[in-house]
Amino acid sequence: MKTKILVIKIGFSETLDPEIGIVPSLGDVVRTTCILWALKEKYPDSHITWLLAEQAKPLLHGNKLVDRILVWDQFVPFQLMKERFDVLINLEKIPGLCALTDMIDSWTKYGFRFDSNEGVYHAYEHGQKFIDYITSKQNGNKITDCWQKVLVEMLNVEWKEQEYIIGYKPKTEEVYDIGFNYKVGSKWPTKAMPMEKWHELEKRLTAQGYKVSWQQGFDDLHEYMDWIYSNRIIISTDSLGLHLALGFKKKVIALFGSTSDSEVYTYGRYFKISSSVKCPLMPCSATTCKNEQFCMLYVDLDETIATVKKLNERIEYKEDKTGDEEMTLSVL
Repeated sequence: MKTKILVIKIGFSETLDPEIGIVPSLGDVVRTTCILWALKEKYPDSHITWLLAEQAKPLLHGNKLVDRILVWDQFVPFQLMKERFDVLINLEKIPGLCALTDMIDSWTKYGFRFDSNEGVYHAYEHGQKFIDYITSKQNGNKITDCWQKVLVEMLNVEWKEQEYIIGYKPKTEEVYDIGFNYKVGSKWPTKAMPMEKWHELEKRLTAQGYKVSWQQGFDDLHEYMDWIYSNRIIISTDSLGLHLALGFKKKVIALFGSTSDSEVYTYGRYFKISSSVKCPLMPCSATTCKNEQFCMLYVDLDETIATVKKLNERIEYKEDKTGDEEMTLSVL
């Protein structure tokens, strides 16, 4: 019989941050997909079920490593309490969901469990590093490992730069040089760069001959993914588009302010530009500015444009190369 695996990542809670809400964090769902490769390495003959929110379903539909998608509703908990699994991974820290995972019949469990004494989340035995990472971040300590690595190693699998995996096959071709992924979710407005800076960036890039497109697909994830795929380079704030672009193996220039630029592994395609603001709280991970510094006002457009130029030259070199020459992209 195949090893039955249940992954619980609905998106209602941010894995690394305290935010919990009924609007799923879709980016958090995407960046969790790296564990699928690790699961298939550890359990080659396995059947994987993924529990998620309805809004996140397009992100996993067609994923070759997911055998069954369960959409969260009021009846699913009763089903899960009567179904048996060999392995359960819970990446939601909502206390009620943690309590549910404790009640699900599974031989091995990873991720978050319910602390019945305190009424909050904690970690199963395999997840102490998992908890230490979150605690360290919340205490403002410097993070050394990326979150993908922590997730993979939680499963006792070697970190081999396991990639995100997205099931959707875009219907578009690359027609733009640069795409502006400028919108952020309602949960985290501090991640947004002011629109006047985006317009200034567009003006300067188009003056240099680049073909620029603006984010599309606000109400349709398939349209959104089609738009991302249509760009050779994505310039993005720390949001869903950043993770989708990495999943589609695009070159990405990521703009950071209030959130940490060390959590996400670059895969050699992801170039980080952090705000130059002089703020002792940065990165604070706050949803509202606590110091009236508004760090995304201080993103350096000169550095952004210089990075575009260097990255574009490397892409063109790779496309035009002949013979057996190879180009290696390194993080700037």
